[in-house]
Amino acid sequence: MTAMRIGPRTALTLVLASVAALVMFCWPLLLTPPAGADQVTPPFLFLALLPLVVVVVLAELSEGGMDAKTLALLGVLTAVNGALRSLGAGLAGVELVFFLLILAGRVLGPAFGFVLGVTSLFASALLTSGVGPWLPYQMMCSAWIGLGAGLLPRRSGPRAWRGRREIALLVVYGVACAYGFGLLMNLSSWPYAVGIAVPGHEGSLSYVAGAPVWDNLRTFGVYTLLTSTGSWDTGRAVTNSLALVLLGPAILGTLRRAQRRSAVVPVPERSTVA
Repeated sequence: MTAMRIGPRTALTLVLASVAALVMFCWPLLLTPPAGADQVTPPFLFLALLPLVVVVVLAELSEGGMDAKTLALLGVLTAVNGALRSLGAGLAGVELVFFLLILAGRVLGPAFGFVLGVTSLFASALLTSGVGPWLPYQMMCSAWIGLGAGLLPRRSGPRAWRGRREIALLVVYGVACAYGFGLLMNLSSWPYAVGIAVPGHEGSLSYVAGAPVWDNLRTFGVYTLLTSTGSWDTGRAVTNSLALVLLGPAILGTLRRAQRRSAVVPVPERSTVA
């Protein structure tokens, strides 16, 4: 089985798409309204472009080589991940979709992790009737998580990251992903939340069009801290950690056996992508 390789053109596409997606997440902090305007019209063009960005990247990755075995493995993992997400449905931050994504990205490489992130969230949204304007953002965040897992270091000097060291590395990454995912998803929805009121906090936590970037950043930081950091995001971090510790070694072994038997060659590491 050939691997999903990242060639120079695909790497450039990934970088450009990631930059474009990051701009779409951060537009409230970057957009300056016209003088005298008291509100900013959301850039719906950006929202329409985000799915297109994802499709373009997937097309580039598929051109790099996705044979029948790779496609079958992707389909199986997508189905499993979609089903796992429907079990937790995000209640109290219990998200079972990320740990398998991290493990698959780790074993099968950043390109596979990116595609699996997109397909997993899309499949789970169909299963849970969770299709909405937030879905492209979720798909992009998950793609980044899978991509990052494949870019994690495989050796530290003469020592390979295996066994408990590897699980510890993945747990740290899983915790960072849990809070990063919450932060970015909050940023995608925060400008549309009007009249935000949090018990114990006085003053508005709403986005203010045209306010200095630092003021909006500070308001957004408080908003995130009070609404998700200590609850949903922490629940997601705990879920990722427990799943990686309890199930990680067995699933890593299974994926690596499947990789060897199917002759899946890991995608070249960081130096190839950079």
